[in-house]
Amino acid sequence: MNSVVVSDHGVMLGKTSERLVVRGPRPRLELLEGGPQLHLALDLPARPPLGVLTSDGVKTPQVPLRRPKAANGGAAPRTKPEQVELPLFQVSEIVVAAKGVSISTDLIEECCERGIHLSFLTPGGRPFAMLSSPMLTATVLTRREQMAAYGDARGLELARAIVRGKLGNQAALLKYFGKYLKTADPAAFERLDAAVRGIATRRREVDGVTGERIDDARPALLSIEGGAGRQYWAGVRTLLEGHAPFESREHRGAPDPVNSALNYGYGILYTQVWGALMNAGLEPFAGFLHVDRPGKPSLVLDLIEEFRQPVVDRAVIAALTRGVTIETREGLLTDESRRVVAGAVLERLEGEVGFRGRRHRVKSVVQIQARNLASSLRGGEPYRCFAFKW
Repeated sequence: MNSVVVSDHGVMLGKTSERLVVRGPRPRLELLEGGPQLHLALDLPARPPLGVLTSDGVKTPQVPLRRPKAANGGAAPRTKPEQVELPLFQVSEIVVAAKGVSISTDLIEECCERGIHLSFLTPGGRPFAMLSSPMLTATVLTRREQMAAYGDARGLELARAIVRGKLGNQAALLKYFGKYLKTADPAAFERLDAAVRGIATRRREVDGVTGERIDDARPALLSIEGGAGRQYWAGVRTLLEGHAPFESREHRGAPDPVNSALNYGYGILYTQVWGALMNAGLEPFAGFLHVDRPGKPSLVLDLIEEFRQPVVDRAVIAALTRGVTIETREGLLTDESRRVVAGAVLERLEGEVGFRGRRHRVKSVVQIQARNLASSLRGGEPYRCFAFKW
């Protein structure tokens, strides 16, 4: 089954007979492998600006407001929007992640009858609506299995996979930046290498954590995660020596620029993960490794773990080691620093990585992994975290 993602404005969605019809200027369909399913992305060229503001404050049009004249003096023929079609039985979900998209009521009715989700996201990836039939059972099945997995071996194995994946990415990121220190600063490289070895030792301990359900094993897993985290952040401190002051990792209310930048970047990533889980039909507030609390989306916190290092940490560390200035004022990032951090994180999300034998944008990997998680809970292949290649 496929997900159709509309990522630009000016698109018209409809149906004809048994097929989804997508109309727009020069549409392009890109087929992406997504584990047990296929992900179909639709990219359309950006709309040209309506005009520019000149120095005298007059807005001059950049595109004709009327159809141009033909050679014989009459109106030139309209440019007919191009059209692509896809059989509806191959579609599992339609995601609208752009403004100015029109959808026919015929298509909405057909989607509800077939159990095809219609999801709406802001261009930044924040979900604001989901349309589905009240008779739809697909999401209910996924959520029932999610709740049941909490009390059996699936929940424990998933929590182990989350910790194992997070620690693997922590070690990989230190190796990625550390390779430049081997000749430039051997002493710093040795400290970094010691941190990597310590994380690897902690990671091997994960497989020894046993129990009948996640509640039996959570304290041991969190202890392993915490110990590896202290070694990881000591390694980050080594990487940032001479670039930015950094003592230790702090979460909410951190006044220093490095922690503030990390927290801000995680907030951007947070919205991407939450949207992906909703689109996969999962309950964001029912996690496994993280404890359930009112107002705490614990499954979002579970899935975000494998993406912290390859997305946010890499972006922030790279910016600082390149000499980019990140500043705070009264404990908050300055406007310019927020723009710098947001730009760096979004660039990473748009960047391509190798994943399961194909090249994908990182933000697409987030969506794919949420669906892989849902498939695993329904009895599919065991969940495997995204591994950062250094």
